[in-house]
Amino acid sequence: MDDKNNKTNNLRSDTTMSIQQLTEEMHRFVRSKGWYEANSLRPQTPRNLAISLSLEAAEILEHFQWRDEPKDKEELASELADVTLYLLQLASVSSIDLEQAVLNKLKVNQTREWDI
Repeated sequence: MDDKNNKTNNLRSDTTMSIQQLTEEMHRFVRSKGWYEANSLRPQTPRNLAISLSLEAAEILEHFQWRDEPKDKEELASELADVTLYLLQLASVSSIDLEQAVLNKLKVNQTREWDI
Protein backbone atom coordinates (compact mmCIF):
# COMPACT_ATOMS: atom_id res chain seq x y z
CA MET A 1 0.00 0.00 0.00
CA ASP A 2 1.43 3.39 -0.91
CA ASP A 3 1.77 6.31 1.50
CA LYS A 4 -1.05 8.30 -0.15
CA ASN A 5 -3.63 5.60 0.55
CA ASN A 6 -2.04 4.65 3.85
CA LYS A 7 -2.83 8.07 5.37
CA THR A 8 -6.54 7.68 4.67
CA ASN A 9 -6.57 4.03 5.76
CA ASN A 10 -4.89 4.93 9.04
CA LEU A 11 -7.63 7.33 10.10
CA ARG A 12 -8.93 6.15 13.41
CA SER A 13 -12.67 5.85 13.84
CA ASP A 14 -12.46 7.48 17.27
CA THR A 15 -10.89 10.67 15.85
CA THR A 16 -13.08 13.74 15.85
CA MET A 17 -12.50 15.92 12.81
CA SER A 18 -13.74 19.34 11.81
CA ILE A 19 -15.48 20.01 8.53
CA GLN A 20 -12.22 21.51 7.26
CA GLN A 21 -10.22 18.43 8.27
CA LEU A 22 -12.74 16.10 6.65
CA THR A 23 -12.61 18.22 3.51
CA GLU A 24 -8.80 17.99 3.45
CA GLU A 25 -8.98 14.20 3.81
CA MET A 26 -11.52 14.04 1.00
CA HIS A 27 -9.26 16.16 -1.26
CA ARG A 28 -6.27 13.96 -0.39
CA PHE A 29 -8.25 10.88 -1.45
CA VAL A 30 -9.51 12.46 -4.70
CA ARG A 31 -6.00 13.65 -5.60
CA SER A 32 -4.60 10.16 -4.90
CA LYS A 33 -7.02 8.76 -7.50
CA GLY A 34 -6.04 11.41 -10.06
CA TRP A 35 -9.59 12.71 -10.33
CA TYR A 36 -8.47 16.36 -10.22
CA GLU A 37 -6.23 15.84 -13.26
CA ALA A 38 -7.30 17.57 -16.49
CA ASN A 39 -7.55 14.24 -18.34
CA SER A 40 -9.50 12.45 -15.60
CA LEU A 41 -12.33 10.15 -16.63
CA ARG A 42 -14.14 11.50 -13.55
CA PRO A 43 -13.93 15.30 -13.85
CA GLN A 44 -14.67 16.83 -10.46
CA THR A 45 -16.78 19.74 -11.68
CA PRO A 46 -19.56 21.28 -9.58
CA ARG A 47 -22.13 19.88 -12.04
CA ASN A 48 -20.74 16.34 -11.87
CA LEU A 49 -20.46 16.51 -8.09
CA ALA A 50 -24.05 17.78 -7.75
CA ILE A 51 -25.27 14.87 -9.89
CA SER A 52 -23.24 12.40 -7.84
CA LEU A 53 -24.56 13.90 -4.61
CA SER A 54 -28.13 13.50 -5.80
CA LEU A 55 -27.56 9.91 -6.93
CA GLU A 56 -26.01 8.97 -3.60
CA ALA A 57 -28.89 10.64 -1.72
CA ALA A 58 -31.30 8.54 -3.76
CA GLU A 59 -29.41 5.43 -2.66
CA ILE A 60 -30.26 6.37 0.93
CA LEU A 61 -33.94 6.22 0.00
CA GLU A 62 -33.49 2.62 -1.16
CA HIS A 63 -32.77 1.64 2.44
CA PHE A 64 -36.24 2.81 3.44
CA GLN A 65 -38.21 1.64 0.41
CA TRP A 66 -41.12 -0.44 1.72
CA ARG A 67 -39.92 -0.23 5.33
CA ASP A 68 -39.65 2.26 8.19
CA GLU A 69 -36.22 1.12 9.37
CA PRO A 70 -33.11 0.40 7.30
CA LYS A 71 -32.43 -3.26 6.69
CA ASP A 72 -28.67 -2.78 7.08
CA LYS A 73 -27.45 0.16 9.19
CA GLU A 74 -23.84 -0.39 8.13
CA GLU A 75 -24.78 -0.03 4.45
CA LEU A 76 -26.89 3.02 5.30
CA ALA A 77 -23.91 4.53 7.14
CA SER A 78 -21.78 3.97 4.04
CA GLU A 79 -24.31 5.78 1.84
CA LEU A 80 -24.53 8.66 4.32
CA ALA A 81 -20.74 8.90 4.19
CA ASP A 82 -20.85 9.04 0.37
CA VAL A 83 -23.36 11.90 0.54
CA THR A 84 -21.22 13.73 3.08
CA LEU A 85 -18.07 13.38 0.99
CA TYR A 86 -19.76 14.66 -2.17
CA LEU A 87 -21.31 17.54 -0.19
CA LEU A 88 -17.94 18.52 1.28
CA GLN A 89 -16.31 18.38 -2.13
CA LEU A 90 -19.08 20.29 -3.90
CA ALA A 91 -18.93 23.05 -1.30
CA SER A 92 -15.14 23.21 -1.52
CA VAL A 93 -14.82 23.31 -5.31
CA SER A 94 -17.62 25.92 -5.35
CA SER A 95 -15.70 28.06 -2.82
CA ILE A 96 -18.47 27.80 -0.24
CA ASP A 97 -17.63 27.77 3.45
CA LEU A 98 -19.97 24.94 4.39
CA GLU A 99 -19.64 25.51 8.13
CA GLN A 100 -20.64 29.17 7.75
CA ALA A 101 -23.44 28.25 5.33
CA VAL A 102 -24.88 25.83 7.90
CA LEU A 103 -24.65 28.41 10.67
CA ASN A 104 -26.31 31.02 8.44
CA LYS A 105 -29.10 28.61 7.54
CA LEU A 106 -29.72 27.74 11.18
CA LYS A 107 -29.99 31.45 11.94
CA VAL A 108 -32.54 31.90 9.13
CA ASN A 109 -34.47 28.84 10.27
CA GLN A 110 -34.73 30.31 13.77
CA THR A 111 -36.80 33.14 12.33
CA ARG A 112 -39.14 30.91 10.35
CA GLU A 113 -42.58 29.85 11.50
CA TRP A 114 -43.18 26.12 11.51
CA ASP A 115 -46.45 24.20 11.45
CA ILE A 116 -48.78 27.19 11.40
